[in-house]
Amino acid sequence: MAIVLVGDRPDSQLYVRNKLRTADDASFDAEVFNLSATVPLEDVLATVAKLNLNTTFDGILVQSPLPDAMGEGAMQRVFDLVDPAKDVDSVTPVNVGRLVQNRADLVACTPSGIIELLERSGVAIAGAHAVVIGRSEIVGKPVSLLLLHRHATVTICHSRTRDLATIASSADILVAALGRPGFVRKSFVKPGATVVDVGINRVTEAALAKELLGEGSNRFQLFQKRGSIIVGDVHPEVSDVAGAVTPVPGGVGPLTIAMVLANTLKAAEGRLGRKT
Repeated sequence: MAIVLVGDRPDSQLYVRNKLRTADDASFDAEVFNLSATVPLEDVLATVAKLNLNTTFDGILVQSPLPDAMGEGAMQRVFDLVDPAKDVDSVTPVNVGRLVQNRADLVACTPSGIIELLERSGVAIAGAHAVVIGRSEIVGKPVSLLLLHRHATVTICHSRTRDLATIASSADILVAALGRPGFVRKSFVKPGATVVDVGINRVTEAALAKELLGEGSNRFQLFQKRGSIIVGDVHPEVSDVAGAVTPVPGGVGPLTIAMVLANTLKAAEGRLGRKT
């Protein structure tokens, strides 16, 4: 697996380190191609083009986001260039189109990780009402399609959805993927619902950390020691009413990385023309 990392964002570096560690644990070969945040977009495109042709690599993953200085639409230009057969994050138009038609081999990693989590936990998807808060290309839209393909009735909500809490509280399965710390409160959740928290938000404000974590909690003490903490989109109070809630960190994140490796294996099998 080839990972293209542009710039030095701490969160992106953390994600890449976690991918490398998991790859090593699974005896996968992974190599990072580090590019400066100041390189022109053309250099990123050239790197991806070379990796497309390099038969050493079965999978290519470009860590997002790219630096803002590369301009609007830069990420999409890079995604469009990735060879669909090596697209282990399933971001190319070809693989997205296949997902729409329910015939994709390589499926977006976080959404497919969510489905693995639900199915392995025995959560009934068929016939359930699933509400997805967030409409991003890498989580909201593809997870909605995956749920729909498994016969859920799916509602997609976003920043302009009216009466969001009322709609969310009708869900049997609630997926929060909007990138706002602690946004989903008890009023958003039907008693007994399954809540999947996709949020990865770095909190640095003491007042917010105290409100989300509780002043006497171990995690708040960790915040005081480090000066920051990772929290999800779901407020801890949701645990009082939900049937199940995924933790942050330690929930969807590790499954996302596992699905990156699963896609890399599928891509290698496809290149070899066989199944192992």
